[in-house]
Amino acid sequence: MLFNSLDFFLFFPVVVLIYFLVPVRNRILFLLVASYFFYASWKIEYLGLIIISTLIDFWVGKKIYKSKEKHQKRGWLAISLIANLSILFTFKYFNFFLESVAEILAFAGLSYATPAFNFLLPIGISFYTFQSMSYSIDIYNNKITLEDKLSVFALYVSYFPQLVAGPIERAKRLIPQLKGSHEFEYTRVVSGLKQMLWGFFKKLVIADNLGVFANTIYSSPENYGGLILLFGTYCFAFQIYCDFSGYSDIAIGASRVLGIELMENFKLPYFSKSIPEFWQRWHISLSTWFKDYVYIPLGGNRVSHFKLLINILIVFLVSGLWHGANWTFIVWGALHGFFYLVFRQFKSISDRLPNLISIFITFQITCLCWVFFRANNLTDGIQIVQTIFINPFSTLGLENVITPGSLGNFLIIMSLFIGFVMVDPFMDQLIKGKRMISNIQNHLIFGTILTGIFLFGFFGEVNFIYFQF
Repeated sequence: MLFNSLDFFLFFPVVVLIYFLVPVRNRILFLLVASYFFYASWKIEYLGLIIISTLIDFWVGKKIYKSKEKHQKRGWLAISLIANLSILFTFKYFNFFLESVAEILAFAGLSYATPAFNFLLPIGISFYTFQSMSYSIDIYNNKITLEDKLSVFALYVSYFPQLVAGPIERAKRLIPQLKGSHEFEYTRVVSGLKQMLWGFFKKLVIADNLGVFANTIYSSPENYGGLILLFGTYCFAFQIYCDFSGYSDIAIGASRVLGIELMENFKLPYFSKSIPEFWQRWHISLSTWFKDYVYIPLGGNRVSHFKLLINILIVFLVSGLWHGANWTFIVWGALHGFFYLVFRQFKSISDRLPNLISIFITFQITCLCWVFFRANNLTDGIQIVQTIFINPFSTLGLENVITPGSLGNFLIIMSLFIGFVMVDPFMDQLIKGKRMISNIQNHLIFGTILTGIFLFGFFGEVNFIYFQF
């Protein structure tokens, strides 16, 4: 199994460095084999799902491109959408659908025996199905030209750096880069390795260590007071940011070493001054995907005000459902949709607030929404919110989180976290060489990051959070 943190630390750099030893004419095949091996190492049977999606959309793309009539194009596109969404529904949502039907019938006084289908959720299925579908949609909308080489298209769907957790790339941007002849360029390679290193630091040192506190508190929220639950929520807020953006940094950095630039997926989202701005900075590849393939087809801004509000809510509800087959994710999406509309409605007021106050308010609202994203179920989520608001200063359960023996470790983690918060806003400039510092300072900074990983990194069986989506 190739999906714990230590394996990632070894696999990504090895593959991207071997790449330059492979003859240029064989590099696409090498990356395709590496990508398939990467995914098959988790569960080889589900590699077939990627291959099925690839073959369907490659074939459908040709049919759409060659069709003359609009209704023919529409019919072929429907095949792509139905096939991909059926795979996604079967493996990710089928049991949730049956359980929800049973609950609704039970509420109405009817009984329904739910059949058991024990499907193991394929890692990254929501990412690669969206990426594959977007190719068919873009061909239909005449936004891209046909890719006639199956190997190139297969690599586009399965490209290993971003296969299981994004960024979700578009064919127009990624496919031409995959076909390029990339030479070893020292500055670019060093920049990519630095970004990978920073991503590993965010994941291993910050996310996984904060996750210990968040997991402890959220596993039994009834045992903790409001202040401790709030602390656990803040820990999770930075855990998921560092975990997910850390993976994006690794993927982007690995690709940059190869000479392939993936899109930016995070832009310091916790510095947002509103919820709409937050969604311009958080998981950018997904939010732009929903904008282009859901929001705009629903009418975008070219509809009545009431329909516009409904369209925005639909996008956020679908976004919540995309994250997981659980009502907690749907509530999370609904809350973001609600606050998005509130900020949009009162934009003139929020724009007049000082930046620090706007950032503080937006962060608190984001954390309120994270409660339901992280909670084991809706009951826990509601209880956590109630306890935080009703008894916000209670330290009940503190002794379970910080014991006398773990106090030193807690202080080290908090010190590392504070250092991370101070450095993170400047790391992109340091990685890309846009911030002028001496070579000695540069080596010192990244040497310290590498040392921090080996000294304080959590090298356990801890998967990236977004692998489950």
